[in-house]
Amino acid sequence: MSYVVDLFTNKIFLAPASAWLVAQIIKIIVDTVKGGFRKERLYNTGGGMPSSHAATVTALAIITALTFGTDSFEFVMALFFCIIVICDARGVRFETQRLGRALNNLNEERQEEGKQPLDIIKFREKLGHTIPEIVFGIIIGVIAALIVNHI
Repeated sequence: MSYVVDLFTNKIFLAPASAWLVAQIIKIIVDTVKGGFRKERLYNTGGGMPSSHAATVTALAIITALTFGTDSFEFVMALFFCIIVICDARGVRFETQRLGRALNNLNEERQEEGKQPLDIIKFREKLGHTIPEIVFGIIIGVIAALIVNHI
């Protein structure tokens, strides 16, 4: 039982976990205001404002720097992990989102023309993040790490 208590009192766990939770709650609120509540948003973390990926890894990097210092091995690992995840959220996942949208449009056009639809399922069209979504996620991550560090 002490392992569970240790985990939930560990600042390096609490900062990214709280950043992720706050980002997800804000994302649900933003999506609900934009287009109504969708239950998929409760378990689907892909895309949207703000980036929970950016919030989580930024909080991890900041709390690691505050705990171990910027000259530590732990911080360097967290920083590079942060950079890779944010670049992936913007780059690879954003391009995958664009490809999904294009394939969905192609399939719809084929159906409208009376042609056999492609043998694909409908792809998710919200996977990656825009720059503003990432920036807002980074801000949430910094704030979460600073708050957890001062508690």
